[in-house]
Amino acid sequence: MSDKVKEFMEVPQEFVKEGQQFLIRCTKPSYKEFLQISKAVAVGFAVMGFIGYFVKLIHIPINNILVGGA
Repeated sequence: MSDKVKEFMEVPQEFVKEGQQFLIRCTKPSYKEFLQISKAVAVGFAVMGFIGYFVKLIHIPINNILVGGA
């Protein structure tokens, strides 16, 4: 029984320890890195938006044909 309790208590402690190690190794991005990441995210949003727009553009007429425009 006490082995299970010890194992149950070790999991959160290990998680906190690994989280602290991760935060210590993290660094704040420079302005150039931040700008590059922001541009990549903006391009990703634009590409996904255009894909969604074209899928919707194709889906509406097909849906009207199948449903019958009711």
